[in-house]
Amino acid sequence: MQDKYKNDVEAVDALAQAYRDLTSEIGKVIVGQKEVVKTVIISLFGNGHSLLVGVPGLAKTLLVSTIAEVLDLDFKRIQFTPDLMPSDITGSEILNEDRHFEFNKGPLFANIVLADEINRTPPKTQAALLEAMQERSVTVSGKRFELPKPFFVLATQNPIEQEGTYPLPEAQLDRFMFNIPLTYPSYEEELQVVKDTTSVTRPKLQNVLTGEQILFFQNLVRKIPIADNVLEYAVSLASKSRPGTPKADALVNDYISWGAGPRASQYLVLGAKCHAAVNGKYSPDIEDVRAIANYVLRHRIVRNYKAEAEGITEEDIIKKML
Repeated sequence: MQDKYKNDVEAVDALAQAYRDLTSEIGKVIVGQKEVVKTVIISLFGNGHSLLVGVPGLAKTLLVSTIAEVLDLDFKRIQFTPDLMPSDITGSEILNEDRHFEFNKGPLFANIVLADEINRTPPKTQAALLEAMQERSVTVSGKRFELPKPFFVLATQNPIEQEGTYPLPEAQLDRFMFNIPLTYPSYEEELQVVKDTTSVTRPKLQNVLTGEQILFFQNLVRKIPIADNVLEYAVSLASKSRPGTPKADALVNDYISWGAGPRASQYLVLGAKCHAAVNGKYSPDIEDVRAIANYVLRHRIVRNYKAEAEGITEEDIIKKML
């Protein structure tokens, strides 16, 4: 892949073009939600996982399956339910015809995995997914099995139905690069959605990127240089969210129980590099960090009782921090 481009500048231009091609193809099926599509693609190039949070009917599942369709990758969907066991997603050893045990791969063995309604499954199964997300491998009967590359988990969560759900622990939430909220479409967008989905026409989508190209771009993103002042801004932003520390201000000390860990700083930098690259820039600036800060921090800060009582949201706190 490297031989295809004369230098890294040309490669970053190719990444920006790939992003435009992806959004154009996805836009044939997904109406609106431009910011959501952009953020999911940034997490893909940043080699991170994303959690999509929104009420039912906002095309979360359709968005993920459309992204999988425009990428030349293996895609599996797992519907999470309260009776789902770890072996249902990782796979298990079965006795074959020769009376030997052989490993039967589960749906986690794909490039893109849609974990639908992830908060509906018990902690034991959530933990199996957590290992796969962090280690890019699964352990079955004491044996380690590598997952295919690239490996990308897109999980969906419904924030309004809390009956029969198992809230994701902070450790699992921290594995997600981005927490992406989905909002209702505008009136004009909803008209277009209804028009498109109640007719017989179905747009034909083209493959835009292969797995090899995605791995190349993921590596390229890490090579993008970042100025010291931008790096310091990203790290101090994560540090600011931690109550009782020197950088925390009165707002954070008043309303936050726990702040973001070092992984937030890493994702702020990687996210800013990707954001710069897809916008045709060769190095991120502070605006790129600010553009993705909400998605990186909103699931990594834990509000205290006072914040909940006063109706202060995570977004309110992050806005003031910025």
